[in-house]
Amino acid sequence: MEFYKRMEAQLGEEYRAFLDCMAAPPVRGARLNPLKCDRRTLEGSLPFPLRPTPFSELSYYVDAPDKFGPLPAHHAGMFYSQEPSAAAAATALDPQPGEKILDLCASPGGKSTQIAGLMMGKGLLWANEAVMSRTGQLLSNLERLGVPNAVASCCHPDKLCKTLQGYFDRVLVDAPCSGEGLFRRNPEAGRQWSPAGVQACARRQSAILDSAALAVKEGGVLVYSTCTFSQEENEAVVKKFLQSHREFVAEEIPAPFGRPSLDGGPARRIYPMDGGEGHFIARFRRMTYNECRIRGFSGYFLGDQARSGRALYEELFTDNCPEDLFIAGDKLLILPPDLPEINGLNVLRAGVELASLHTRRLEPAHGVFVSHSGTACREVMDFAPDDPELLAFLRGEEISTTKRGYPAVCVNGVPLGFGKASQGRLKNHYPKGLRNNSQ
Repeated sequence: MEFYKRMEAQLGEEYRAFLDCMAAPPVRGARLNPLKCDRRTLEGSLPFPLRPTPFSELSYYVDAPDKFGPLPAHHAGMFYSQEPSAAAAATALDPQPGEKILDLCASPGGKSTQIAGLMMGKGLLWANEAVMSRTGQLLSNLERLGVPNAVASCCHPDKLCKTLQGYFDRVLVDAPCSGEGLFRRNPEAGRQWSPAGVQACARRQSAILDSAALAVKEGGVLVYSTCTFSQEENEAVVKKFLQSHREFVAEEIPAPFGRPSLDGGPARRIYPMDGGEGHFIARFRRMTYNECRIRGFSGYFLGDQARSGRALYEELFTDNCPEDLFIAGDKLLILPPDLPEINGLNVLRAGVELASLHTRRLEPAHGVFVSHSGTACREVMDFAPDDPELLAFLRGEEISTTKRGYPAVCVNGVPLGFGKASQGRLKNHYPKGLRNNSQ
């Protein structure tokens, strides 16, 4: 196969080690979500140990034969199941709380939720996915991991970046690629590989990078990453970008993972021999002024339903209700602060759903509970990870309770859902699509 001929030419003496890695089982990883818990709480909620990786302070190797999905800690958004080296791109981006950050090719949401965790709920995260069929997983993961300050959209990169020109402090382009770094996990992808496919990916990657450059403010950071080994999609794309965008300079990545790029530049490569699957990451900084013309969002809702929403919020939680409420269809949302105008950008969701609107009442939403800590909820039902009552709740069953109103259901203090307490029973409000129906 031509792919392996290319890898032999690229790796030389290390080619045998590469083949040995490709023949071994793929590594598994879990990434801690600091929005929901710390390492101690996560470890106390899992049936397997965690071993640190070199790719992120939040990323761990795990040895676990079973699926992660049914675990209560997974339902609670305590962690994200992620191949360890995939965490390297967000590490290179180095997001900071309070910044405005764009993940331009965001689905399924692994890197977006990692960025959100590093932002600690402060600032604005814009997660965009241009393919509508891929947005459902992005929305689900943003909600499960309790991200309160995200906008999710399905917009062509060129339109989005032209509209939001000069708006973002940092932009991540985790570009669609030939996926050579995933062949160990997905042999079918390897069988579909072709040199023509590599060239097509390189052209698409360059076009996306050209668009992304528009969105970065002066002094801002742009990170380009792929999960492939080909030079055409990595070093060659970087070279073309720097030649056509003199307003950017390449800079060192503030992390020691992987190894230098093949052309001696500051980008970094990760091979299976480095403890992951396969990634390439380059970081640029914009050195010139880039005018931002976008206005702030002006559609906040101040009517009777907003007042009812604030009253409901204060019934459920101990902190003050945010002022930024908005009605979208039959949903009452808590919008992120400092939101820009979103008209025309095909925004799928902004912020957190507080409640659904009914004729005479507001029904609390799942998303608002999972975006809060257990200590912020007025009523809490807390369980150990193996408690039969918790497992029954995750199957969608009613369980017994002495609580009143709308208690948050928690595992080791971390909310994973809620129910309505009535006459000693908790009516289950856990979303049907998330339940452990097989248990």
